Amino acid sequence: MKLRIVIAFFLLPLLAMAQGQASSPASGIDTAAMNKSVDPCVDFYQYACGNWIAKNPLPSDRSRWGRFGELQDHNENVELGLLESAAVVKPGRDAIDQKIGDYFASCMDTATINKKGIAPLKPELDRIQAMSDEPDVVAEIAHLHHMGVGALFVFGASPDAKDSNRTIATLAQGGLSLPDREYYLKTDAKSVEIRQRFEQHMKNMFQLAGDPADTAASKARMVLDMETTLAKVSMDRVSMRDPDKTYHIVTRQQLAALSAGFDWNSYLKGVGAPAFETLNIAEPDFLKQIAATLPSQPLTAFQAYFSYHLLRAAASELPEAFENENFDFWQRYLSGVKEPRPRANRCAAVVDRSLGDLLGQKYIEKAFGADAKAQITQLVEALDKALESDIQTLPWMTDATKKAAVVKLHAFTNNVGYPKKWRDYSKVSIVRDDFFGNGLRTSQAMYEQRIVKIGQPTDKTEWYMTTPTVNAFYSPQNNSINFPAGILQPPFFDPKRDIAMNYGGIGAVIGHEMTHGFDDQGRKFDADGNLRDWWTAQDGAEFEKRAACIADEHSGFTAVDDVKLNGRLTLGENTADNGGVRVALMALEDTLKGKQDKVEGFTPEQRFYLGFAQVWCESMSPQESRQRAMTDPHSPGRFRVNGTVQNMPEFQKAYSCKAGQPMVSANACRVW
Repeated sequence: MKLRIVIAFFLLPLLAMAQGQASSPASGIDTAAMNKSVDPCVDFYQYACGNWIAKNPLPSDRSRWGRFGELQDHNENVELGLLESAAVVKPGRDAIDQKIGDYFASCMDTATINKKGIAPLKPELDRIQAMSDEPDVVAEIAHLHHMGVGALFVFGASPDAKDSNRTIATLAQGGLSLPDREYYLKTDAKSVEIRQRFEQHMKNMFQLAGDPADTAASKARMVLDMETTLAKVSMDRVSMRDPDKTYHIVTRQQLAALSAGFDWNSYLKGVGAPAFETLNIAEPDFLKQIAATLPSQPLTAFQAYFSYHLLRAAASELPEAFENENFDFWQRYLSGVKEPRPRANRCAAVVDRSLGDLLGQKYIEKAFGADAKAQITQLVEALDKALESDIQTLPWMTDATKKAAVVKLHAFTNNVGYPKKWRDYSKVSIVRDDFFGNGLRTSQAMYEQRIVKIGQPTDKTEWYMTTPTVNAFYSPQNNSINFPAGILQPPFFDPKRDIAMNYGGIGAVIGHEMTHGFDDQGRKFDADGNLRDWWTAQDGAEFEKRAACIADEHSGFTAVDDVKLNGRLTLGENTADNGGVRVALMALEDTLKGKQDKVEGFTPEQRFYLGFAQVWCESMSPQESRQRAMTDPHSPGRFRVNGTVQNMPEFQKAYSCKAGQPMVSANACRVW
C-alpha cells in the first residue's frame, strides 16, 4: 500500500511533547516545499507543495514520486544495510541472517542467474507442453496456484464475512494480466494500442523462451483471446467494493453444479486444501461463464496461457533479457518509467516481499523503539476520543445507530509498529546460488500457510503489510487499525517538531484509518467484524446521500488528459480523508485547549493543514496517472488535499477564504 542510516526514536510522552513545543516549538514546516505566491484559498495543494513539485521531477526509475517514496527509499536503505551485513558468511550468523542474507545474495548474483539461463524454469514449461487432456489442465491450474502463479481464478482462505471468527475457503475471479478488465474491452485508440503492445510483448517473451517467431505470435494471440474472454465475464471494480455483492456461501455440491465439467475434487487435492463442506464464491457469474466458455478453448490455448503467466511470474528470477522485456512493457510503456531501479534496491524489495517478517524483525531492532509505540498509541487514543465526540454530535444520525457506532469504535484493535506474531519461515530452505528456487520455495510455503487456515479459527492478529512499509491499513473483519513502523517517521511524525504538524501528518493518517471503519465498505461490518446491517434504514439512506456527494465531487476531477477519476471507485478513501482530517483537527484542538501561538507566522490550524498537505506532495507520469484512474481506489495527492479541504469550513476559517474561491465548495460534502 522504501544513506544506510539507522533510524532511532527518542520519544517523550504526548503531554510533555505538547508542553515543550508550546514554549520552544521546532517547526517541521517544509517552507522550501511551499509556493507562497499561490493563494491557499485558490489551490492549497500548490501552495503547500508547489516548489517541491517543481524541484522534484520524476526520477528516471519511477512512475510516481512523492513524500511516501522518499521515506520508503530511506527505509529501504536501512533494509539494504541489514541485508548486506546478513549476506556476509561468518561464524555465528543466526538463522534469520542466513535466510535473508543468502536470499539477497542469490538475487545479486547475476552471473549465476545468467549462466543458468532458462533451465530452472524449463521443467515447468515442459510440464505445460506435455498436457494432453482436460484432467491435465485442471492439474496444471492447481500446480500453478500452489507455486503462487495466478491463472483463471483465485482460490484461498479468508474470514467468513458473516462469521469473522472462522476462516473459510474462497473462490474469486482472476486470471487477467493487464491491470483491469476495461483494458480488454474499451475500444478507444489508446486501449487498442495497449492491447497491440501487450500482444507484441507476449510474443517477445515466448521467443526468449525458445519459440520461433510464428509460433510465438500464435501463442500471444491465444493468450489475449483467452484473457479477453475472462475480462468479459469479470465483475467491475466498483461492484467488487460492495461486500454484499461478493458473498455467496455454497456447498461443495453446489459449486460442482455451478461450474459443471470442472473437476473440483482433483483441483482441491492438487492445491492441498483441507476438507471443507462450504465456501464463499465471490463472483458466481464469473464461474458460470468460464465453465460455459472455456471448454471450447483448444488445449494449445491453455498451454500458451499457462506458459505466459509462468514466464511473467518468473521474469525477475531469469536472465536479464527476460527482466528487460518485462520491464519494457509493464514499466516503461505502461507506467512511464525510464529505467529499472538499481539491482540492490530491487533485491531488497524481493526479500521484503518473500521473507518480510524475518527482515521486519531485524528492521524493528534497528529502527523502532518502545517509546515510539507508546507515543503513537497515545495519539491513537486522542483520535479515538475525537471520533467518538464526532459520532455523538452528528446531526443526521439517530441515537440507535450512534450507539452501535460507538460500540464498534470502542472495539477497534490498535496495532502499532509490528504484528503481535511473526510468520514462521523455519521450513523454507534458502540456498545461496538458487534465486529461482528461493522464490519458488517461499511462494509455495506462503501458499501452504494460507491454505491450511481453511476451517480454522481466524487469526485476527495477522498483518497484511511488512513493518518497513510506508502505509497503514484498516481491516474490517478484524476491526483493527494498523500502523507499520515504516510510516512512523517524518514527514508523518517527528517527536521534536510542532505538535500541530504531527496531528496534520500522522494524526490525519490515524483518523483516516479509523474512518475506514465507517466508510461505504467498513460501515457494513459490525464491531465483531461481521457483515451485518446495524444501521436504521433512515440512517443508511442519510449516509448514502452524503457519500454520493463525495463520489460525484471526485468524479469531476481530471486525472490526466480526458481521463476523469472514478468517484465510486475512490469513495472509501475519499470518505476516510474527509472524516479523518476533521477528526485529527478535533483531537488537536482538544489537546491545545484554546492555546494559540504562531510558528513561522502560521497559526496551529494553518500548520495542521500544512502538515496534512505536505505528506501528499508528489509527481506522476501521465501513463501512471491514466492507469491509476482506472484501477486505484486512492485519488492522486492533489485531489486528496484539495478535495478534502474545500469541504471544510474549519480550513476556510484558518486561511480566511471567501465564498466563491476554489477551496470553498458551494456544496460542501461531509459524512463524518
